[in-house]
This record gives sequence, structure tokens and C-alpha cells, in this order.
Amino acid sequence: MVLEITRPGEARAHVGIIGGSGIYDPGSLDNPVEVKVHTPYGEPSDFITIGEIEGVKVAFLPRHGRGHRIPPHMINYRANMWALKALGVKWVLSVSAVGSLREDYKPGDLVVPDQFIDMTKNRKYTFFDGPVTVHVSMADPFCRDLSERVYGVVRDLGYPVHMGGTYICIEGPRFSTRAESRVWKEVFHADIIGMTLVPEVNLACELGLCYSTLAMVTDYDVWADHPVTAGEVERIMKSNIEKARNTIVKLVPRLKDDPDESKCTCCNALENAIV
Repeated sequence: MVLEITRPGEARAHVGIIGGSGIYDPGSLDNPVEVKVHTPYGEPSDFITIGEIEGVKVAFLPRHGRGHRIPPHMINYRANMWALKALGVKWVLSVSAVGSLREDYKPGDLVVPDQFIDMTKNRKYTFFDGPVTVHVSMADPFCRDLSERVYGVVRDLGYPVHMGGTYICIEGPRFSTRAESRVWKEVFHADIIGMTLVPEVNLACELGLCYSTLAMVTDYDVWADHPVTAGEVERIMKSNIEKARNTIVKLVPRLKDDPDESKCTCCNALENAIV
């Protein structure tokens, strides 16, 4: 059965999990219920599953839809983020598969980025298309409080993890040329590359949501001559999915409280942004 949500407040969750490539179901949630959230921006990527982990309410949304049917440039990011906000979510953890732009960020490693570079082209970047005009500061785009908690959990689990790094977001769905990949690495000095961070992170900021990314390195981008087999990529993906799910299970109970606003400006992003 699917519960239809037409107004904010009809169902509630405290933590939002956005599943990336390979993560299409919520895993270990107690008392799961699927909800369909109607938004002013159209339909989210899929039904949202609301359940609990150690008593903490969680809303899980597969970014690409179950079965990976929505490519990155066609995702309705505004509907996704609005739906999580409408459910009462305070924390949002985005799980994302990425390529590596440096030797020491190896396939199978996890990264908690702290900066991004936007190279997308045709997306809906804001909820404020007028007449209200908003200029939100993105100097520190990720929630430091949440990022530190994510990093601590992954480290405690013993997985290889890097705190900090620049995520360059490209339009997709194609991958970079070798020339582009060298620019991202050697000129922009980015560390990881993906296709889905923007505008998710922008919209989370506008909504006052505390947002962080757990990036899962699947392979080296094409700047490096590291041929990989389909079997190797599949093995790494399976391992990454297990790491991400274990991280979520351990992380969510640590998010039962509200964000520490002294460590994060996400919740107050609009205070000085409206013109």
C-alpha cells in the first residue's frame, strides 16, 4: 500500500537518505511504509519509504528511481528536495558513486567532500525564480556537523575514508573526455567527479536542510590509464553498497537530535540571502 501525501505534515521523518547508483531500496528499516509525495514541482524520482532505525524516523528516496530509470540530467531535483522538506526532514545524507581524480583516492574508498565545482548546464538550480530573488552563500556548501558525524561513523567501521575533497559535478550522462578529465585534475584540482551533487546541494541549502555527501569511489576517471574489467567494477560497487548501508545503520541513531547550528549555517542560509 502507498500512502499519498498532499500536504506537509501528513507523514514525518527526521533523517533523509538519498540513494545513488546501486542503492535503490532502503535496506534495514523497521516498519517501512511507502509514501507518494505530491509537490509543486512535479513528481519525485520514486515513492519515498519511511521507516525507523533504532526509533529514529528515516525517509529514503532512490535518486534515479528503482531500477535506475532516470539519468542524472533528467532527475527532478526540486521535487525530491521539496518532498523531503515536506516530510519534516532535518538531516539529508546523499549517497553518490564517483570517479577519482587522484591516485590516493582509490576505488572502494569513501569520501566526505567539503567543496564542489559546478560544470552542469541545464538544471533547475533554485526554488526562487521570482518575484522573490535569493542569493545564497555557498562558500561552505556542506553541513560541517553532519559531515563530521558521517566521517566518524565510517572511520569507526574501519573503512578507508577521506575527510574533505572537491567534487566536480558534470552534466552527464556522458563521461568526460581525456582532455576534460586532465583539466578537472590538473587545472581545477578537483578530487572526485560525479553527475548528481548539483543542484541537490544548492536546493538543500535554500530549504535550510543540513546536507552532506557520502561519495563512493568506483574507479579512476579517464585521466589515469587504469583499465578495469566489468567484473572489477561490479565487485567494487557491491562492496561500496555494503559500506554505505552499514554506515547508514550506524549513523542514523546519532542523528536523533537536531543539527548543531554553531557548526553549520545550513539551517540559516536564507537569513541574509533574500533581496
